[in-house]
Amino acid sequence: MPASAVLETAISHREAVQLLESKGSVQEELFAEARRIRARRTGNVITYSRKVFLPLTNLCRDRCGYCTFARVPGDPKAHTMTPEEILAVADAGRRAGCKEALFSLGDKPELRYPAYRAWLAERGFSTTIEYLAQMCTLVFEHTGLLPHSNPGAMSPKEIEQLREVNVSLGMMLESTSTRLLKRGEAHFACPDKAPALRLATLRSAGVARVAFTSGILIGIGETLKDRADSLFALLAIHRDYGHLQEVIIQNFRAKPDVPFADRPEPASLELGRTVAVARLIFGDEVNIQVPPNLNPDSHRLLLAAGINDWGGVSPITCDYINPQHAWPVLQDLRRITAEAGLELRERLPIYPEYCRQSAQWLPGRFREQVDKLVDTAGLVKREQEQW
Repeated sequence: MPASAVLETAISHREAVQLLESKGSVQEELFAEARRIRARRTGNVITYSRKVFLPLTNLCRDRCGYCTFARVPGDPKAHTMTPEEILAVADAGRRAGCKEALFSLGDKPELRYPAYRAWLAERGFSTTIEYLAQMCTLVFEHTGLLPHSNPGAMSPKEIEQLREVNVSLGMMLESTSTRLLKRGEAHFACPDKAPALRLATLRSAGVARVAFTSGILIGIGETLKDRADSLFALLAIHRDYGHLQEVIIQNFRAKPDVPFADRPEPASLELGRTVAVARLIFGDEVNIQVPPNLNPDSHRLLLAAGINDWGGVSPITCDYINPQHAWPVLQDLRRITAEAGLELRERLPIYPEYCRQSAQWLPGRFREQVDKLVDTAGLVKREQEQW
């Protein structure tokens, strides 16, 4: 099928798979169409969020084959942050001009580790979600940073609990492939990575009217069909609720201390094609992001493939999920973006279009702070940006 025939209208699942393996002129037209859709959606603006990264706890009941973040009790690197530690880092972020407090943590470690369950109980909590909710409140009240939490799979009750203390929430779908749950695959022994559970979380977030971030992880053993399945599953949920503010296309990066240490990483063009296909699937409905620190040599390619967001970038904390990959210097990211004829602008952890509908999406406690920070377009005011 000629490229123009594929790209004139919204693509089908079959066409998406074809384009994921495209080469030559078809790939060039794929990228060009992705850029046209981006221009129609956000003009020449590429966004990012200035954040401080708070790894609440790296204990996790799951054992993903690619993860270097999760630890077990007794591991010298296992750690759960205290309120004092959290406030110290958050305040340093405030002084550095950050607006977002990103909380990341393992999935439900209290269900697996009695010692950690006792640690929570000593402090008056029965679950990690309860502790997270209090820490979100603490950070906002003391620093004004806007919480965005990634706590993994959640029940409707947990989503409601966190909605009141976060401006947005997130959870990567990663993949809808149940084959990845089998022994030797990426999600073996990972109960929280069951696709049905994660899809249910995404739907519950839509019912609760939470501005939500999700995405897929490529290169973990999925097929191109699996990749398309996952993207179309996200689109179907977004069409029902309109709450997916962002879809992340994240590429697997090998790490020395994980079972997948020797797995090959996706090539840059493969990542670029996945980004462009995602842009065609979602049209102008959602923001498409790729983490810039995972792809330091591919920034220009990713802009050419149609991304409109670089995600969270921290001036003071590392990426605790991928600690060997440093954040780019913001001035360099701005320069590279400008060289592509685009303008880098700061956003909040709740995207501009959701800021502009704050009565529907934003808990009341945050509205005054958000209004102070953003302009009429929902982007951080230029005088509030600090490079």
